[in-house]
Amino acid sequence: MRERDYMVRATAAEGRIRAFAVVTNHMVSDMQKTHDTSPNVTAALGRLLTGASMMGAMMKDEGDRLTLSVRSQGPIQGMTVSADNQGHVKGFPNVNQVPLKEKYAGKLDVGSSVGPGTLTVIRDEGLKEPYSSQINLVSGEIAEDLTYYFAISEQVPSSVGLGVLVDTDWTVKDAGGFIIQLMPDALDSDIDRLEARLKEIHSITQMLEKGMEPEDILEHILGDMGLEILSEMPVAYRCDCSRERIERALLSISRSDLQEMIDDGKPVELKCQFCNKTYRFTPEELKALINQ
Repeated sequence: MRERDYMVRATAAEGRIRAFAVVTNHMVSDMQKTHDTSPNVTAALGRLLTGASMMGAMMKDEGDRLTLSVRSQGPIQGMTVSADNQGHVKGFPNVNQVPLKEKYAGKLDVGSSVGPGTLTVIRDEGLKEPYSSQINLVSGEIAEDLTYYFAISEQVPSSVGLGVLVDTDWTVKDAGGFIIQLMPDALDSDIDRLEARLKEIHSITQMLEKGMEPEDILEHILGDMGLEILSEMPVAYRCDCSRERIERALLSISRSDLQEMIDDGKPVELKCQFCNKTYRFTPEELKALINQ
């Protein structure tokens, strides 16, 4: 296991290309332990978490939040991931464990586990209404789906690489990825050079297996295009749930439903889907909530 998870932001071609790269071993491992996911689920949700961490870093303000929601027809049935712009992500699968599916020995078939479906991206950037966009999944492999999302919904030509290596004991060996985007002023020559370089890359997982860090990954892809590393920040799997948040969720329920819980006379337990922490409310506490 690597010592730490972190992300770097960079530019190349005199600012005409922007790039992000991240290693997420601990992040994906924490998710796997939290949800006890089987290998195909670990790989799918791990890729979505990794992509979301970089997409979250694209947002400007600290309070901004990004949600990626997959609804699909494969065994996993769907996944939800939330990220801020500080490198914190959290997520959960609709189904924690699914049958092992491989394309060939040692290569998980993530696409068939996810199956056909949709990806919804919601950006809450403090405006009156969050921005929401939905696309059909291209392959269920996640990286290709995010590449398609950027092209269709944001009109930003992008290359997304995501990888999660799962060991035979279900633990996470390596995880990480990159997002490279062409800016509006990109030259045809920039595009040609980048496309040629990307064709030489077999997989992000091979780079991760070699122990390459985020800087190494971007150097490998953009090193001959004037790569400039701008910043670095830690990333982590972190849930920000609290009793206060759960109370607000309870208050969003109709008064009659809350009264029914109180009249039942039994404590109510609510579990956070992202971290599995359970919050317990007695009838007296529910009554106090109503009377606030």
